[in-house]
Amino acid sequence: MDINFLAIAVAALVPLIMGFIWYHPKMFGNVWMREAGLTTDCLKGGNMALIFILTFIFSFFIAIVLQFLTIHQTGALGMIGGDATQALPSYTTFMDDYGMAFRTFKHGTLHGFMAGVLMVFPILAINALFERKSWKYILVNSGYWLVCTTIMGGIVCGWI
Repeated sequence: MDINFLAIAVAALVPLIMGFIWYHPKMFGNVWMREAGLTTDCLKGGNMALIFILTFIFSFFIAIVLQFLTIHQTGALGMIGGDATQALPSYTTFMDDYGMAFRTFKHGTLHGFMAGVLMVFPILAINALFERKSWKYILVNSGYWLVCTTIMGGIVCGWI
C-alpha cells in the first residue's frame, strides 16, 4: 500500500476550489469578513500567489493525514513495520481478502467528515474562543473545513 501522491495532490486542490465558493460574498464571504473584522481593502493587500501556494502545500499535508485516516489497510501495513516484502504469508492472505475493502469515495467521505467534526472543528473553535471570535465566525470556518475534509477524504480513499 503506497501513498497515492496523485490523489493527495488532487485532494489538496479542494480547499482552494471550495474557498472560492464558500467565501464568495454571495455565500459566506460577507459574514466571514464582518465576523473576522476584515474589509475588502484589507484583503486586497495580500500576496495572493504566496497565499495560494502555501494553501496548496498545507492542504497537501492535510490530505496525507486523511489518506491514513480513511484507508484501513494502512494500519495493517503499519502492523508489519511498513515493508510488505518482509511480511509473513498471513499479511499477503489478509491483503488478498481485504485489500480493497472500504476503498470507496463514500467510505472516505465518512471518515473525512468524522475528522472534520472531531478534530478540525474543536481546533478551530478553541482558537476562536481565545481570540474572542463569534460563533458565526466559528461555524463559517468550521463548516468550510468540514466540507473540505469530507470531499478530500472521499478522494484519497476512493482513488484506486
